[in-house]
Amino acid sequence: MIGSFALCGGRIFDGAVFLDGQALVVENGRIKTIMPVADLSSSIERRDVAGGLIVPGFIDLQVNGGGGVLLNNQPDLDGIRTICSAHAAYGTTALLPTLITDTVDIRSKAVAAGIAAFAEKVPGYLGLHLEGPHLSVARKGTHDPSLIRPLESDDLQFLVEKAGHFGEALITLAPESVSTADVTKLVEAGYVVSLGHTNAKARDILPYVSAGASMVTHLFNAMSQMENREPGLVGVALANGRLSCGLIADGFHVDPIVIQVALAAKQGPGRIFLVTDAMSTIGTDQQGFLLNDREVFRRGGRLTLADGTLAGADIDMLSCVRFAHEHIGLPLTEALNMASLYPAEAIGCATKGSLAAGMDADLLVLKPDLSLMATFIAGACVFGEDFSKGAAA
Repeated sequence: MIGSFALCGGRIFDGAVFLDGQALVVENGRIKTIMPVADLSSSIERRDVAGGLIVPGFIDLQVNGGGGVLLNNQPDLDGIRTICSAHAAYGTTALLPTLITDTVDIRSKAVAAGIAAFAEKVPGYLGLHLEGPHLSVARKGTHDPSLIRPLESDDLQFLVEKAGHFGEALITLAPESVSTADVTKLVEAGYVVSLGHTNAKARDILPYVSAGASMVTHLFNAMSQMENREPGLVGVALANGRLSCGLIADGFHVDPIVIQVALAAKQGPGRIFLVTDAMSTIGTDQQGFLLNDREVFRRGGRLTLADGTLAGADIDMLSCVRFAHEHIGLPLTEALNMASLYPAEAIGCATKGSLAAGMDADLLVLKPDLSLMATFIAGACVFGEDFSKGAAA
């Protein structure tokens, strides 16, 4: 167990406001309290962050890979460990390794790996995101069309049986490939159902929201767009407060002006939150990799197939936060919440996303220029300095 210590000497963002002159007290992997530095007991270990910003750790609900590993290509426990570790170096303290459309065998292996990672409490592992194969070929994006197929009874039985065994469960589905009854059964089993990779019209989408779908996968990308006489999934996502929406803020997937419009238009309580859709390149100098036996090229911050189709993203969550703050013009507090509090709310994770008493001690120390000094998961420093001795973790 992690003992007690207090982070002080910086500004604390608790998920609502920045606090000065305060200390964040961690005890046994959780946040005990935030209190004035002057009131700290003389017996507690004080760790001075030297003017840094203490903020909630980032939560990424769509991570295909990192550290040279793509979950589809290495669906095992070591693969998940590598992905989580790679993203911790960029401030992500909880993530959903994401399996995109693949074979039944690969899906089974990925779920087995998720069960093992959950049982072993791999730092940073939150659960799994199954993105496909039950999507629409018309909006396939980089998903292999030969592997896209409708959800069948065997699929539903497998998913329901495995629910609750691998942590948080998120699944992306298209109305073209599932029934509303399927959605309700998955939600009842514990899945968060996200709509995506669909060309459906609004009138066909709304029954799926009523059936329990509560999220939209990478808003604007691989979905029916909003037109003057047809709202599409984009229009439904912005107008319907039941839906939370992931969004890739890398400057390539969605234009900054469109992001500004979406943020202004979104109806709550569902919110727009940041996802990376990161591939194996994060934390490496890889110039390409294979996805379903197709080559993906890394050039100029973009990942594409040979035909130019975007194939995931070459960005980490800290860079997404910087982009939202510096290029979209969001207040830093809002950019931080889009990477922490809002995804926690969307997935229904009550112990993460802010620095309130009783929450998991998943937190970051940033320099004022938003470069990363340290990443803590459950009170343990997993990247950077732990500020007790100044040694690298």
